[in-house]
Amino acid sequence: MPLEQCPALVLNSDFRPLSHYPLSLWSWQDSIKAVILDRVNIVANYSRQIRSPSFEMNVPSVISLKNYIKPNRNPIFSRFNVFLRDKFQCQYCGSSKDLTFDHLIPRSSGGETTWQNIVTACSSCNVKKGGKSLSKSGMKPYNFPKIPTMSDLDKCGRSFPPNFLHESWMDFLYWDIQLEK
Repeated sequence: MPLEQCPALVLNSDFRPLSHYPLSLWSWQDSIKAVILDRVNIVANYSRQIRSPSFEMNVPSVISLKNYIKPNRNPIFSRFNVFLRDKFQCQYCGSSKDLTFDHLIPRSSGGETTWQNIVTACSSCNVKKGGKSLSKSGMKPYNFPKIPTMSDLDKCGRSFPPNFLHESWMDFLYWDIQLEK
């Protein structure tokens, strides 16, 4: 296995992933550096080794931080987090293609770019609604927007497992997935 395909799952000191989506992963270089600097504990290894003339070690597949990082209580408002809150689906038609923001109260009518006024919309629905209010557009979102908690986003993130999950990670993750053998 090439080293580029050997990321380390990063756990907080309580052995929970720092995040599920995106999954908290470090490159093999960053994980080795953190081991050498004594910032992490190695929990599991790949069978792959790295060597130098005076040094040899297995590449870590799971590491835990030595110092606890307190999770953020409030998620940052970002395009990605809005899409994650809305499960990467247009809130008008359910499509997952060409996603954009839509202001429920249009900006031209004083609507702000906030958690409570933004929903995920596909380009077609966003153009269809345009600068109209919901009542004038005749459109209604499946879910009205709300401010998510970090727990809400974490739960949503678990619905979207990454393409690569190493078997050594499974004791620390919560996706219901069968790994190919």
